[in-house]
Amino acid sequence: HKVQLQSHGPHVGGASDWGGSWARGMFAWAGVMRANSLLSSTSPLKMVSSAKAAVPTVSDQAAAMQLSQCAKNLATSLAELRTASQKAHEACGPMEIDSALNTVQTLKNELQDAKVAAVESQLKPLPGETLEKCAQDLGSTSKAVGSSMAQLLTCAAQGNEHYTGVAARETAQALKTLAQAARGVAASTSDPAAAHAMLDSARDVMEGSAMLIQEAKQALIAPGDAESQQRLAQVAKAVSHSLNNCVNCLPGQKDVDVALKSIGESSKKLLVDSLPPSTKPFQEAQSELNQAAADLNQSAGEVVHATRGQSGELAAASGKFSDDFDEFLDAGIEMAGQAQTKEDQIQVIGNLKNISMASSKLLLAAKSLSVDPGAPNAKNLLAAAARAVTESINQLITLCTQQAPGQKECDNALRELETVKGMLDNPNEPVSDLSYFDCIESVMENSKVLGESMAGISQNAKTGDLPAFGECVGIASKALCGLTEAAAQAAYLVGISDPNSQAGHQGLVDPIQFARANQAIQMACQNLVDPDSSPSQVLSAATIVAKHTSALCNACRIASSKTANPVAKRHFVQSAKEVANSTANLVKTIKALDGDFSEDNRNKCRIATAPLIEAVENLTAFASNPEFVSIPAQISSEGSQAQEPILVSAKTMLESSSYLIRTARSLAINPKDPPTWSVLAGHSHTVSDSIKGLITSIRDKAPGQRECDHSIDGINRCIRDIEQASLAAVSQSLATRDDISVEALQEQLTSVVQEIGHLIDPIATAARGEAAQLGHKVTQLASYFEPLILAAVGVASKILDHQQQMTVLDQTKTLAESALQMLYAAKEGGGNPKAQHTHDAITEAAQLMKEAVDDIMVTLNEAASEVGLVGGMVDAIAEAMSKLDEGTPPEPKGTFVDYQTTVVKYSKAIAVTAQEMMTKSVTNPEELGGLASQMTSDYGHLALQGQMAAATAEPEEIGFQIRTRVQDLGHGCIFLVQKAGALQVCPTDSYTKRELIECARAVTEKVSLVLSALQAGNKGTQACITAATAVSGIIADLDTTIMFATAGTLNAENSETFADHRENILKTAKALVEDTKLLVSGAASTPDKLAQAAQSSAATITQLAEVVKLGAASLGSNDPETQVVLINAIKDVAKALSDLIGATKGAASKPADDPSMYQLKGAAKVMVTNVTSLLKTVKAVEDEATRGTRALEATIEYIKQELTVFQSKEVPEKTSSPEESIRMTKGITMATAKAVAAGNSCRQEDVIATANLSRKAVSDMLTACKQASFHPDVSDEVRTRALRYGTECTLGYLDLLEHVLVVLQKPTPELKHQLAAFSKRVAGAVTELIQAAEAMKGTEWVDPEDPTVIAETELLGAAASIEAAAKKLEQLKPRAKPKQADETLDFEEQILEAAKSIAAATSALVKSASAAQRELVAQGKVGSIPANAADDGQWSQGLISAARMVAAATSSLCEAANASVQGHASEEKLISSAKQVAASTAQLLVACKVKADQDSEAMRRLQAAGNAVKRASDNLVRAAQKAAFGKADDDDVVVKTKFVGGIAQIIAAQEEMLKKERELEEARKKLAQIRQQQYKFLPTELREDEG
Repeated sequence: HKVQLQSHGPHVGGASDWGGSWARGMFAWAGVMRANSLLSSTSPLKMVSSAKAAVPTVSDQAAAMQLSQCAKNLATSLAELRTASQKAHEACGPMEIDSALNTVQTLKNELQDAKVAAVESQLKPLPGETLEKCAQDLGSTSKAVGSSMAQLLTCAAQGNEHYTGVAARETAQALKTLAQAARGVAASTSDPAAAHAMLDSARDVMEGSAMLIQEAKQALIAPGDAESQQRLAQVAKAVSHSLNNCVNCLPGQKDVDVALKSIGESSKKLLVDSLPPSTKPFQEAQSELNQAAADLNQSAGEVVHATRGQSGELAAASGKFSDDFDEFLDAGIEMAGQAQTKEDQIQVIGNLKNISMASSKLLLAAKSLSVDPGAPNAKNLLAAAARAVTESINQLITLCTQQAPGQKECDNALRELETVKGMLDNPNEPVSDLSYFDCIESVMENSKVLGESMAGISQNAKTGDLPAFGECVGIASKALCGLTEAAAQAAYLVGISDPNSQAGHQGLVDPIQFARANQAIQMACQNLVDPDSSPSQVLSAATIVAKHTSALCNACRIASSKTANPVAKRHFVQSAKEVANSTANLVKTIKALDGDFSEDNRNKCRIATAPLIEAVENLTAFASNPEFVSIPAQISSEGSQAQEPILVSAKTMLESSSYLIRTARSLAINPKDPPTWSVLAGHSHTVSDSIKGLITSIRDKAPGQRECDHSIDGINRCIRDIEQASLAAVSQSLATRDDISVEALQEQLTSVVQEIGHLIDPIATAARGEAAQLGHKVTQLASYFEPLILAAVGVASKILDHQQQMTVLDQTKTLAESALQMLYAAKEGGGNPKAQHTHDAITEAAQLMKEAVDDIMVTLNEAASEVGLVGGMVDAIAEAMSKLDEGTPPEPKGTFVDYQTTVVKYSKAIAVTAQEMMTKSVTNPEELGGLASQMTSDYGHLALQGQMAAATAEPEEIGFQIRTRVQDLGHGCIFLVQKAGALQVCPTDSYTKRELIECARAVTEKVSLVLSALQAGNKGTQACITAATAVSGIIADLDTTIMFATAGTLNAENSETFADHRENILKTAKALVEDTKLLVSGAASTPDKLAQAAQSSAATITQLAEVVKLGAASLGSNDPETQVVLINAIKDVAKALSDLIGATKGAASKPADDPSMYQLKGAAKVMVTNVTSLLKTVKAVEDEATRGTRALEATIEYIKQELTVFQSKEVPEKTSSPEESIRMTKGITMATAKAVAAGNSCRQEDVIATANLSRKAVSDMLTACKQASFHPDVSDEVRTRALRYGTECTLGYLDLLEHVLVVLQKPTPELKHQLAAFSKRVAGAVTELIQAAEAMKGTEWVDPEDPTVIAETELLGAAASIEAAAKKLEQLKPRAKPKQADETLDFEEQILEAAKSIAAATSALVKSASAAQRELVAQGKVGSIPANAADDGQWSQGLISAARMVAAATSSLCEAANASVQGHASEEKLISSAKQVAASTAQLLVACKVKADQDSEAMRRLQAAGNAVKRASDNLVRAAQKAAFGKADDDDVVVKTKFVGGIAQIIAAQEEMLKKERELEEARKKLAQIRQQQYKFLPTELREDEG
């Protein structure tokens, strides 16, 4: 297909050179479409997954590696071909109908030629063609033609061009097979007349089909036009008729038709008004009827048997059946003549009519099975038809014969047992819907009933109570039929559950269910309109109709939700509606009939049944489409052997039961015959023994149990092997495997672990309720453990590091142990859906196993990425891409907006990683492995969310576009990851570097295409997502500003005052309130309005943050606390806006009563509150008498909002340790002491300081408490306790602050005295919270005060690394460029100068810090340092950590400057690095300032150095931003992405990129924010001292 696509590229792509070569193009196109249909089927993907699953079990290394490589190549080629064919399809879709029409015309001409050859006796069969084979092909294909035509009609009626084309193509393909089969039958038959008839009828089919396709094409031009729809329906009927004629020309079919006609003719005898009186005596007529009944019953059995043989056998059997029927009918009419009353006579005639109908149905079922032996459920339908014949004969015999009581019951029972015996012959199809455990229950219940009725038979025979005897025989017969059915179904389930059998695959619908329902509804409708049916029969028939139609509607609903084909989706829904409506109409007429059994009401009822039967038949025909059908199971010879004990027991039971009934029959006439009694006892004993044997066999053969035992033994052996290897590794005596490379071993291990991971969910599902699948899945799982152990021990033997060696072995052992636990749980569950008590254990075991797989995969991926092995990552991306194509995604749990948000998040993360890979390829290629791994993981999430976004997008075209663009991005990621691997192997290869940079650019470009597709899905919500990113960047920026303010370095540029800024702040805040209103109303309006409101609010908050920052700076650095109050106020507004944008996005296009609307209202209220608070703060800032009070009020409001977030049900994104939670309580203790002091002093400065400290302390405590409580190892009880005391502590602290407010307004000694009581309440809650946190930790308690290295060396080391970085920058020179752009050269010089000055400044700063550190140690203010840096956050090491941060940030700035000058990184990257330097500098100043003596020389030097760094980084940011914005202004181009005329408009990628430039900038801001989130502001030990 690949070759075909390439060779016909010009025909597909460019329309201009078509014309003369139209026919060639058409055939090329048909080839492309066949390729496309092949791809859209799951067969190639199944082949890839089967090959991958087989790899670990191939012992020959070379063969295994080759198979693995071929599977990967096939998967990649398929993905590329799929993309290419989709593009071709977009270009040429409308031509499919013409291509199909062409094919059908050609077939018609070929059949005409064949007819000419046949007339001249020149028609010969092709090699391999036989009459039987061709007849079967023709029979099975006729159904495929029928169903694809039904699909064609539906698509054309719905006006869906794409799927009409697909259906036309499928119809043409099916007709091709039909024509070949018809020619083969004609060539192979010896009867010339039959050959001519076959070819003529096949040609008629072609002619009709061509007209049908032509009409479908016309219907597409005017969809919904009633006249064209009517013509379409007429042509379809004609085709259906000629298709039936074609099938009837098959050998054997004619004879069955003759037999059916004969039965119809004979049955006309029943239509006369009055029957002639009988001429024979009653006894003679009775014995003749009995004899004729026995013959007819036997003939029915022969018909069933003949369907399995040659076509000639069926012809003979059906002929004999029709003769026997004729005789039986005559005997029945003779018997009716014996009837004494008119009523009796009508009853006999009614029963004869039933037998006539049942006989016709039997022949039809036989005919249909002989045409298509592989059809699902055909055998069951035939068996059911044979049983219906037997039952109707029994009813007549019971009515007509006047034997001694009990005799006819025995005869009826024997006939029934004879009929069900066939079920046990070869149970390779499901007999009923019973599960294995239902079969056991059914056998138990029926055996109990049988035991009681057998006792009743002998008891009543003894006492001579013959009516009761007859009743017991009837009950025994029903119980035996039930037992046989359950045994046959159990045997079928045992057969398919054998691992060597091939399990069937569940289709979209179950045609068996549809066929059963169809049959049951038809029988019930027949009973409804039967004049002889009693009121109770009418009600019972109505119940059956209701039950089956409801089941059909339900099946349609499920099928429509599962299918990705929109035409089938609509057709199922439409069919369900038709069935439901016609049922409702029928029920109305039945109610009327139930009230009055008049002829008129019966007639209405008859009329109402017709539409229902038609609707159900149409639905059954549509559901039999091969696309939807399940694949039946293939039972292996081992499976058949496993069935044997059940079948032998059941056959013995039936045989001995028949003897028992015959014996009982003679005893009923002559109860005084002792030898017969002993024979009866013998048979009774055999029956009970065989039933016991049956129960034991069914219990012993429970599917999956034997396989679970074998698998458990196998995995236990593997665990012993891995333990031996671990012992050898501990004693350093693990033998190295020299026969294979470590890379090959790692790849083997990865593929085995992946395959084990894929089996976890299927095993859990099978263990909960699919017993038949359990054996297959556990055997497959166990087969992977030997290769797993071999590969793991091999990998471990090649690892030099002992620690890594043990990690691999331990993780492998954990995986084996978790699999063992899974198998025990699965064995216990056994696939029994009723064993609910085992399901929790199964779920838990599956979860543990998944965790074990994840752990080992992380270890392997890390090891692989370090050495540049990217095969596993490429596979992971390819697998994620293939999942995108699976037609039926899981049921969406969210809306398009939810998935849109996550897709944007992961797309941007991929773009950021690609950008970073560009930079690292130049500076440190060894880090590329980690980035590639990150990209793989992000793409996996993106593909999953993208599939859901595509499924929920409206209209479908946008969903299709999202899916294809996410797939394109996948290809880009694969190329980039491969290049990263290549560059790691050879870091100096400049050609690979260039390729990597190209690939990274392509990925960024493809990300922008994904984003534009999402925007087409919903412009408004996309704008909300962009605005939210912008706001989160502002919040991060404000955090940095707060640090500068705290450190006392936030100064105004000139001598302006706050009054200069006040008006501007108030004006901008009011504008923000207006934007907020638009945003809230935008949720209910159009996407365009919402987009406008979101963009506007983001712009306004940016402006507001800037003016507030300027205002805060104008207050001067000598009042840092007031500066912080002001910046906190704007930060609260930004946070509230971020939440409001999120709520608006969630509520977009939702109805007014949706819960998300209430969330939106809540968010809007908080927003208004926070803006009001900002305005009050702005007004109070210059009023020294009230600004403390105002700050405290704002803090109280902020804490309340934080508490609401804390109490919400949302789980935090990350978890932290209990130690973190304990540490954060220290801040609360300190803040409480400050608050009490402020309450006592009543000084505004103290109150402001308290307000600022309280915010941070409470916020940190709540965050840490929630993160620690949701750690996976924390129990529910401890979590609840921690959350309760977190709330308690906050509420206590709020009360304390509110009391401080009261004291400020009315400072009396009594009120001040009460402060202590409030602080005690907080202290009590803190104690409880610490105890809860210690309960989380369990027993692993460590002492964090362990002294380690002295700070001095760290600080000097940091200074040295910064100096080295500065030297590196010194040597850099900007790259040469063409002469045209002098300003750009200037900009690069600026960058270098600014970066050099930052490096110099940070070097001076770190040296100053080391001097300050020495001074602090000398003064005794700094003691020993905690051993574990992570234990106390990044700031627990005080100055060391701060200096380290400055060094790291400067190093990354140098990298960015270097990359930027060489053209590999963007200005945004540079800006974010410079901001990082500024932020870490501010943190260093804070860390030192807390303890140092303000007037000391060292502190002054440090302050000066810090200011120098801030200035230098500000210069760099300004230079870079100026360049970035200048560039953006020049090229601000807006491009609308649309498909024009079905041909994708290929737009220059640079223009797309510009459209997304801003979003990428936001992504980088987000990255900076994430980094800042990691930093804590103050060293803990410093806080205690200050307190």
